[in-house]
Amino acid sequence: MTTVAARPATKPATMAQALGRALRDAMAEDSSVHVLGEDVGALGGVFRVTDGLAAEFGESRCTDTPLAEAGILGTAVGMAMYGLRPVVEMQFDAFAYPAFEQLVSHVARMRNRTRGKLPMPITVRVPYGGGIGGVEHHSDSSEAYYMATPGLHVVTPATVADAYGLLRASIASDDPVVFLEPKRLYWSKAGWNPDAPETVDPIGRAVVRRSGRSATLITYGPSVPVCLEAAEAARAEGWDLEVVDLRSLVPFDDETVAASVRRTGRAVVVHESGGFGGPGGEIAARVTERCFHHLEAPVLRIAGFDIPYPPPMLEKHHLPGVDRILDAVARLQWEAES
Repeated sequence: MTTVAARPATKPATMAQALGRALRDAMAEDSSVHVLGEDVGALGGVFRVTDGLAAEFGESRCTDTPLAEAGILGTAVGMAMYGLRPVVEMQFDAFAYPAFEQLVSHVARMRNRTRGKLPMPITVRVPYGGGIGGVEHHSDSSEAYYMATPGLHVVTPATVADAYGLLRASIASDDPVVFLEPKRLYWSKAGWNPDAPETVDPIGRAVVRRSGRSATLITYGPSVPVCLEAAEAARAEGWDLEVVDLRSLVPFDDETVAASVRRTGRAVVVHESGGFGGPGGEIAARVTERCFHHLEAPVLRIAGFDIPYPPPMLEKHHLPGVDRILDAVARLQWEAES
């Protein structure tokens, strides 16, 4: 089991700043790392993650592209075939769908197709999820599509430190990585030392963000702070909740998740993506297969509703919140006692 070690606080930094520093450090250390996408150059990206990279490394290494996602990712495939390490930014989650054919047909398959002769060291950065009052096509949680595509790694940070560490590990990987960036956490702050950042090696290890004994909340990305808030609120009910941050959806850390559920005997999976066909179904199945004789109640899921993303004024009802999580924990207790 991997746990989070305490580090001395330094100056506050946002997740967006940590991501930008990860890109800068990777480009400085390796001339094969190139950043490309819509508005990543002069503007510095919609969320300013790439701010300053074009000025420091030149437009040939931080390149503004046309508004053509399939063309952007197709270009990255060619760059990777010639030995470069492209980092592609898809401006918003639902804007990435035109590039899905390139991702499935080439990015995910090329290494297998060539029997390892042509690795695909491509990192596809995708701002995803809700919580910012975005309109349609700006708030999707599309992780299930990528999880279901063999050949891809899928990771998502929930903390400033992990934003840096996971992105550096993704860029260094010879396998393609879909790097999902929770938009609502771009401006979250934490004490962080950019001159001595934490690393994440290897990709594929979950962390226990909060230890507990009553039940395990299994979550990732934008839902991690919500689960931590729910765990604090649960203390008033006498419940001691453990929170596991998956960090990596593919590869999946069965060891850490199963160890937690075996200790607590109960589990709730929490994510913004829709419930039907969503990540929670796969996670619940894996937990049930590995922990059946330790479970005191069925594994429950708290997810976004199975609808297209709602208008901004309704998203607070759509997204999993503290009350819905605590209701699920209460159901777990009732199931165990009945």
